[in-house]
Amino acid sequence: MKPTIPKGTRDFSSAELAKRNYIFETVKSAFQLFGFEPIETPSFENSATLMGKYGEEGDRLIFKILNSGDYLRKVDDLLYKEKDSVKLTGKISEKALRYDLTVPFARYVVQHQNEIIFPFKRYQIQPVWRADRPQKGRFREFFQCDADVIGSNSLWQEVEFVQLYDKVFTELGLKGAVIKINNRKILSGIAELIGAKDKLIDFTVALDKLDKIGIEGVLKEMRSKEIPEVALSRLMPLFDLKGSNEEQLASLAELLSESEEGSKGIKELSFVIEQVAHLGLLSSSLKLDLTLARGLNYYTGAIFEVEATGVNMGSIGGGGRYDDLTGIFGLKDISGVGISFGLDRIYLVMEELGLFKEIPNPRPQVMFVNFGQQEAQYVMQSMKLLRNKGIRSEMYPSAAKLKKQMNYANSKQIPYVVLVGEEEIKQGAFKLKRMDSGEQNTCNQEELIRLISL
Repeated sequence: MKPTIPKGTRDFSSAELAKRNYIFETVKSAFQLFGFEPIETPSFENSATLMGKYGEEGDRLIFKILNSGDYLRKVDDLLYKEKDSVKLTGKISEKALRYDLTVPFARYVVQHQNEIIFPFKRYQIQPVWRADRPQKGRFREFFQCDADVIGSNSLWQEVEFVQLYDKVFTELGLKGAVIKINNRKILSGIAELIGAKDKLIDFTVALDKLDKIGIEGVLKEMRSKEIPEVALSRLMPLFDLKGSNEEQLASLAELLSESEEGSKGIKELSFVIEQVAHLGLLSSSLKLDLTLARGLNYYTGAIFEVEATGVNMGSIGGGGRYDDLTGIFGLKDISGVGISFGLDRIYLVMEELGLFKEIPNPRPQVMFVNFGQQEAQYVMQSMKLLRNKGIRSEMYPSAAKLKKQMNYANSKQIPYVVLVGEEEIKQGAFKLKRMDSGEQNTCNQEELIRLISL
């Protein structure tokens, strides 16, 4: 039977990796330009670190790792017969693959708090895993590119993150990206206004699905969470707000004038929008979206989501402010804010829009033909010199027929082939063939390096 890979995972060719690495390097360069430093955390964490941090839906999507050895040993017959997966999982699994990079980052901050200089600006580019249903743009294994500032509640950080998004997407050619922004305090104020404050999590989780299931779908889900009809009827004006960012904020300020938390959210959001407008953006736009909720429980202030224009792909970035994420690990009152770039979706968007420039594949620049033992020894010495000069080189591993070796070089699109036989060894010479034109030159070692480097 032909081998396969799990659904929601992918293999990548060298050409695809070259494109992905181009995105990685663009994002990494921008992170460093804005003063962020890199860290890495393990691919799996203790289950207690992850569980309960993402809400009920998030917990369900965490990949659990079975304990080593006889993992059923701790399970008594009664528990086994109950077939309660939640209770059973706690006995047979103590570790899990990370769901995102933010919660592991919070754990890192608490664990290394005495070594960190606050405010701490870090970036992290690593894979994460989610037991989700695979579909276009949604994978079970994918990379996140995160930047966070922790230890500062300054709203200038939100302003900087908008600029960072704009910088990266402009450099990748994704001009016209829409950076959507909202504030969880405003959502709390709305929940308070409609009389559903005790259902805030259910409210935001449902609202976050608006672009996927529409208004009727959102209302249906809210009803299933026992949010009353009178609350839903009060919610409808939210879907009808129109005008510029400033006009929508003014309308909302009136609606939420009785809510202290909602008013605070409007004030925070107004500051960010005003400052970004004053500074200007390279090619992106900042859009207030009051239905943006981002269903993760730990957000407490500004929330972001980015969409590309000209393609239907969903969000290609997101993030927000979390006032006490480290509190879940015992370090209280440490505010943070962060954003993430969805590398895999960005790749698909750029591919669909034809935005990849001619990205060089790190294939060899030159291949030496193998004519036998004596010639191979001579060639290996020459390749050592070329590699010391930074020239990517390889020799065909066996003394196969010349046609087979030349076909190999052609298939790999290697631009130069060098032929060294007995005569060339006697003369200290090299026969250099340019594969695209067929042009041949006989040259010495110094000329060989110069011609290949042109």
